[in-house]
Amino acid sequence: MARTAEEKRTLLVVEDDPGLQSALKWAFEGFEVVTATDRQSALAQLRRHEPAVVTLDLGLPPDPGGASEGLATLEEILAIRPHTKVIVVTGNSDNENALRATAAGAFLFCQKPVDPELLAFIVDRAWQQHELERENRRLSRQGMGDLIATSPQMQPVVRMIEKVAPTDVTVLLLGESGTGKEVLARALHARSPRAEGPWVAINCAAIPESLLESELFGYEKGAFTGAHKTTPGNIECAHGGTLFLDEIGDLPMALQAKLLRFLQERVIMRVGGRREIPVDVRIVCATHQDLQALIAEGRFREDLYYRLSELTIEIPPLRHREGDVVVLASHFLDRFAQEMKKPALRFSESAVAALEAHDWPGNVRELENRVKRAVVLADGRLIQPADLGLEAADQAPLPFNLRQVREEAESRALLRAYRHAGGNISQAAELLGITRPTFYALVKKYGLELDQ
Repeated sequence: MARTAEEKRTLLVVEDDPGLQSALKWAFEGFEVVTATDRQSALAQLRRHEPAVVTLDLGLPPDPGGASEGLATLEEILAIRPHTKVIVVTGNSDNENALRATAAGAFLFCQKPVDPELLAFIVDRAWQQHELERENRRLSRQGMGDLIATSPQMQPVVRMIEKVAPTDVTVLLLGESGTGKEVLARALHARSPRAEGPWVAINCAAIPESLLESELFGYEKGAFTGAHKTTPGNIECAHGGTLFLDEIGDLPMALQAKLLRFLQERVIMRVGGRREIPVDVRIVCATHQDLQALIAEGRFREDLYYRLSELTIEIPPLRHREGDVVVLASHFLDRFAQEMKKPALRFSESAVAALEAHDWPGNVRELENRVKRAVVLADGRLIQPADLGLEAADQAPLPFNLRQVREEAESRALLRAYRHAGGNISQAAELLGITRPTFYALVKKYGLELDQ
């Protein structure tokens, strides 16, 4: 994501060894490095520079041989700035305190003697995670509600929402249950000129057929037994705003004809009424069903379908949205942790791996529920796979050999570019910013097999 020239990638290095501090200060390319030697100076630098990432030596004075001061510093850093990514540096055999630090909310730990190149890689990874989470919070503040979409698969959806929101075009949202259709509908309303008007949502599958007509169109006094007073329906209540019809595929055929007439004439007649009432409302619909199949079966009117689908937006399932799982999970964690007054909670590395490995048949709704469960059940400050109700992922740990890390990253980038370019070597090389001969040389170097 783009950053302005004024914004800096700031890193705070907390280290009391002058020699190591000096060596680390020049090891982080692209970062403005500030340093501290103890808890007091670390907290002062934290408040002054607000770094996204901190490297913290646990052996700080007055307990340089232990970890009590370092762990106390970690706790205060996360209390002041809960979103800061703290990478703790521990002794080579100090696994117990490394685990204590991770349980307390540290992003990762690195053992001494420190490899500056490896630490630089970990710092960069921590900064990228911090920026993804920061972008989520920014999107939420901009009126998009819970619409979090950083994946390449969701970017076209977000752009479509932004383009169509200022218009009165009727929108049909298609996607599996739990993909966030109502969130997108709310985003359309929030970004429209009708944002100050009413937002009315009705689930066509949740209301008995006998009541649905009066819910939508309202009724006059005496229209039926129990109609003691004239009551406007949801369409009328949405006048000047947006009406969201969820699960439109479940609308009974008799009501489909009445809804079609409203869309054509923009007037309604209450049940038992004789007077036409004009209504100015924008219609947004959603369904997880295949409307074309319903039309073929005679269960959905084709003319209504074309009225509702002036513009159709298809929402990909969560399992096809690269990177969105962890970003969404972090968003839900922030929200529920604040609500339940557990602001220091973080996902463990194994929890992140489990989140990424799960197939998410229930999509975003399932993810939200699992994170809420984890906030309730978590012991300490670190959420584990069991708290999410997930199995620990069968995933190899991140390699700590820098050459291996680079080779794996380059191999993935080569294959991704090749597939994105549809097997065109020249286009793939151009996407990567390298020449065609260099592309071939790297493919040969890493022993990659390209699909023919």
